[in-house]
Amino acid sequence: MPPDPAPAAARRSVTPLDHRIEIVTGQDVDTLWTYRDRGVLDAPHAHLVDRHRELASAETGVTFYRTLLHRLASGEFPVDGALLERIDRTVDQLEEAATERDLAAHLVLAALEPIEATALQDPPEAHEQLSTADQAALLCLAGGAKVHAHLLTGRLSVPTGSGTRIPYAQLQRLEAARLVTRDTTHSVDVGQPVTLTDAGRTALAGSRSHRPAAAPAPPRPGTWPTAPTRPRR
Repeated sequence: MPPDPAPAAARRSVTPLDHRIEIVTGQDVDTLWTYRDRGVLDAPHAHLVDRHRELASAETGVTFYRTLLHRLASGEFPVDGALLERIDRTVDQLEEAATERDLAAHLVLAALEPIEATALQDPPEAHEQLSTADQAALLCLAGGAKVHAHLLTGRLSVPTGSGTRIPYAQLQRLEAARLVTRDTTHSVDVGQPVTLTDAGRTALAGSRSHRPAAAPAPPRPGTWPTAPTRPRR
């Protein structure tokens, strides 16, 4: 039986806390990592990114041993003492990786919660006027939308019920403004439903109410309703 393979280099593992981090910072995780490498983050956000990197690494370990265990039990190898011993060893390694992942998640939460508390103390102004682009995005999202991850690349997109695709960065900005929310009980593989919050509906209604009503076009001659005629004297 071949030796245990080494974990292969792969793209960054997605963690259950990515969404919360992106909501409170208004930036996707990859951008935050880049900002950390450039030294442009303040101390609390730099600390958060450092802890998140540890969590992503631990999540990679869990995925590796889970995949290895699946391969060992798939029927590829003959069932003998060597296989059973290797399965036992892999289960132990998976348990250790999961424990390390849970500890890393706890440290991320400890760094994230103070940042969330600060953000709640300075909520966005409810009376801010929506831009034309955000207004159009909210209108599309109001008709139904989901966040999906591409099966191969993992890139996130936001197709809507009307057929329009909302840029993911724009969705993050609307989430940071608490105008929309998504159901994270679903995975991005099957699609996370996006809905407008009460604040989003209020902002959209307020923006639309400030739009001047278009003057009705005059009816063409011979069409109903006709213009009233003056009575003959």
